[in-house]
Amino acid sequence: MFLRRILTGGGGLTTLRAARAVKETTGIVGLDVVPNAREVLIGLYTRTLKEIEAVPKDEGYRKAVESFTKHRLQICQEEDDWKRIEEKIGCGQVEELIEEAQDELKLINKMIEWDPWGVPDDYECEVIEDDTPIPKHVPQHRPVALPEESSRHWMLSDPILLCREEMLLLK
Repeated sequence: MFLRRILTGGGGLTTLRAARAVKETTGIVGLDVVPNAREVLIGLYTRTLKEIEAVPKDEGYRKAVESFTKHRLQICQEEDDWKRIEEKIGCGQVEELIEEAQDELKLINKMIEWDPWGVPDDYECEVIEDDTPIPKHVPQHRPVALPEESSRHWMLSDPILLCREEMLLLK
C-alpha cells in the first residue's frame, strides 16, 4: 500500500528515494539521528558566519572559521542527501558535524570574551631563562618534527588531522 501510493502519484520516485535514505542510527552511543540534519547544518553554518564577524578581519582564527564554514555551507546547500553531504565534507556523520558546528559557536563566543587578539602593540612579554635541569620523571613535551615531504601529503594520510586542517586544502 505504501509503495503503491508513492509510485502512483503520492510523491513519485523522489519520495521513494527519500524514504529509502532515512538513517536509522548513527552507530554512536548517545548520538541520536537528526532527521533534518541538512537544514540544521545550514542554519548553524549561517549563524557561525554571522557571529564570526565580531572577530577582527585580519585574525587567523576568523579566516580559518570563515573558510571551512563557507566550504561546508556550500556543500550543504548544493546537496539534498545526507549521505552525499557526509561524503563531500568527509569529516564524519552529519550528526557529528552538527555537534562540531554547535561547539564552534560556543568557541566563537568564548574567543570574543577572551579577546586574545587584543594585546597592545607595546606589550612586552617577560622571558625567564632557567637552566635548571628537568627531573627525569617529568615528561618533556617536545613537538614532533614534520616529515620532509609536503605537509599536504602528510595530512592526507591522517583523516583526523585532515578534518581539522581542511581549510588548508581549500586554498
